[in-house]
Amino acid sequence: MKGSLWLAWRQQRVLIGIGALLLTAAVAIAAYSRSGMLDDLRSGLFDHCDPGPLQCTRPETGLPLLLDIGPLKYLGVLNIALPVLIGVFWGAPLLGRDRELGTYRMVLAQGVSRGQWFATRFALAAATTVALSGLLAAVFAWWWRPAANRSYGLFWYENTALSGSGPRVMVAALFGLAAGTLLGLLVRRVLAAMGLSLLVTGAVTLLLEWTHRARLLVPPQTYTSAGSIPKPAMGEKWSTGHYGLITATGRHEDVMNCPFPSGAQLSECMARHGYVARFYEANPAGDYWAFQWTDTVVLGGLAFLLTAATMLLVRRRV
Repeated sequence: MKGSLWLAWRQQRVLIGIGALLLTAAVAIAAYSRSGMLDDLRSGLFDHCDPGPLQCTRPETGLPLLLDIGPLKYLGVLNIALPVLIGVFWGAPLLGRDRELGTYRMVLAQGVSRGQWFATRFALAAATTVALSGLLAAVFAWWWRPAANRSYGLFWYENTALSGSGPRVMVAALFGLAAGTLLGLLVRRVLAAMGLSLLVTGAVTLLLEWTHRARLLVPPQTYTSAGSIPKPAMGEKWSTGHYGLITATGRHEDVMNCPFPSGAQLSECMARHGYVARFYEANPAGDYWAFQWTDTVVLGGLAFLLTAATMLLVRRRV
């Protein structure tokens, strides 16, 4: 290792070390907590629990019965926050510190091209970001598996699982790095760039969370059932909370027009109002990957555009 790559390593080794320590701690906590989860499951305490979303309770007291998934959720929150953390503490100073202090001129005077100055720093940061975020996402998936989609565990549509696992974690982290790097180059003051990175990456993270809740990018499916029999169990579906009744012409109307459970009362009410079926809207469990790949495409596209803009500015302005 020599030249600009050696300098990039010298400048980023503390952050790389912090990332390694964070990953080591996550693995140790996951191994300990997951072992306890498996012991609880093997004890038979949860054998009577339904796999669906209805809360499981203790037979003797009626109190909620849950696995200890608090630490798992904390890891999910960390994975969701990675774009913000990396953008603020890694991306913003990556080029911005050299620009603010003027040390990039000394580097360029040593025969290092502008492209090489940018490429070595960004490539090392990007490779570390992908490795760290990918391994944290893998740790979450491994830890989550015994509790996945169970009433006593964590369902796929809860935000710590939906946004804190899978390939979107890696691409989101790269987006944070790209956004912070571009802002650091533009603003030239590291503290100001860090503040802007916090605002930009935080806003994009919150916006994606809103699109999940609103089902904006992955719309729900409509499920129908007759009123004379109970509707199929929700299971692992993510309900929108939108229920109703369907007329013979296909129009959807409020469920409170016939607020009865399945049976004779509901059938009589539906016949009186001309309803032929009930409906509800939900995303099936398979939509976990639809959300994942949609986020991956959106964040990956943003990361590519921001990186390309940074490369162009380095060539023209540095």
